[in-house]
Amino acid sequence: MDNQDHQANTSVMCQLVSPEGEHLGAALYLPQNVGPPQLQEIVNHLLHNDDKLPYAFYIGDEELSVQLGTYMQQKNANVEVTLRIVYQPQALFRIRPVNRCSATIAGHTEAVLAVSFSPDGKCLASGSGDTTVRFWDLNTQTPLFTCKGHKNWVLCIAWSPDGKHLVSGSKSGELILWDPKTGKQLGSPLMGHRKWITAVSWEPVHLQSPCRRFVSASKDGDARIWDITTRKCVISLTGHTNSVTCVKWGGDGLIYTGSEDCSIKVWETTQGKLVKTLQGHGHWVNSLALSTEYVLRTGAYDHTGKTYSTAEEMKEAALLRYKKMKGNAPERLVSGSDDFTMFLWEPTISKQPKARMTGHQKLVNHVYFSPDGQWLASASFDKSVKLWNGITGKFIAAFRGHVADVYQISWSADSRLLLSGSKDSTLKVWDIRTRKLKQDLPGHADEVYAVDWSPDGEKVASGGKDRVLKLWMN
Repeated sequence: MDNQDHQANTSVMCQLVSPEGEHLGAALYLPQNVGPPQLQEIVNHLLHNDDKLPYAFYIGDEELSVQLGTYMQQKNANVEVTLRIVYQPQALFRIRPVNRCSATIAGHTEAVLAVSFSPDGKCLASGSGDTTVRFWDLNTQTPLFTCKGHKNWVLCIAWSPDGKHLVSGSKSGELILWDPKTGKQLGSPLMGHRKWITAVSWEPVHLQSPCRRFVSASKDGDARIWDITTRKCVISLTGHTNSVTCVKWGGDGLIYTGSEDCSIKVWETTQGKLVKTLQGHGHWVNSLALSTEYVLRTGAYDHTGKTYSTAEEMKEAALLRYKKMKGNAPERLVSGSDDFTMFLWEPTISKQPKARMTGHQKLVNHVYFSPDGQWLASASFDKSVKLWNGITGKFIAAFRGHVADVYQISWSADSRLLLSGSKDSTLKVWDIRTRKLKQDLPGHADEVYAVDWSPDGEKVASGGKDRVLKLWMN
């Protein structure tokens, strides 16, 4: 009997494993002509999915795109050894890569420092060195409102996840609340921070609807929780010994702060007690990201465009989305630092990091989980963007193409594409599946400071030193 016949007759012992590492049933003997379509059937059957879901399959960190027999031959693999196949759920919808600039909108008179789409993706806001916040009409691609009130550069902006408010923080340390429908300032500025605002994060809508509280981080070393109904600072989170550079309000009700004192602190939000301190970085912490960030940002809004009539309805829908995204796994946190490294944490479980991620040659400026939490991307001043496994922290690939510092990254809603903006004046879209450059987007005349991919996946916004806002579509 020659080798070919023998190949056809032998089956491969396979163990299907979830991304979290849990076995799906017992190991199976599968014929060598089984490939991704058949594996898809098997997984849907074993998980009792009424509606068939799409899955991708990975052996090691490599996607399986051929039949098992072909894979075994290519790898010269031992048939006696059980093959671990990780199944990874894919988004039911597909986002097309943006490939053209659909509008260049002038208006700001100084650099654009922040851009952010509303949770439903229908509206866009920007903050600038010209001290204004602007809202833009995405249908006509023209300026909608110019919001004056800050005395200094607008460094950060954040939409409430119910889409009803936008808060902005400035270099002078004041925070201003805006009504996106009218562009009007709501009440007087919120004062309390002694130095500039570095970051803002809202309480998730599945914990409180309508949204009432947000947390701000400042160069003064404090983070403050504000209530927009009483317009007061309700809790001051003090404990860092240096500037607080980033803050995230987690889905389980904890607040995470990263600081130039090299630590990350975890706070509970009823009294502002310090729960734990996460240590390990040897230099400033620059960026924090949560594995649930996309569902926290979008709340009840998903790709279907469904709207909600009551705050309670919205809260229930948001809670459902949060639970579905998180599954049984704990919320994960990643930190990026000036020490060139990143740490992956599961703060509710341990004070010790789950993984230390090394490889960048210069400081890590921005970290971001994909919407499905499966991937993690990091942007660095070493001109590269790196991709990591969002569950284990294992290094996957480096995206090279930028010729200067990479400032900010953003994901497409289906977790299949990654966007980066750089000092080199370009935006780039990377394909996660092929791990290659999908689209090069030149057009800005100078450094690109801020990028955002709309939660509905249809458009990208960018802003930077050349003062214009660019919208990109496909």
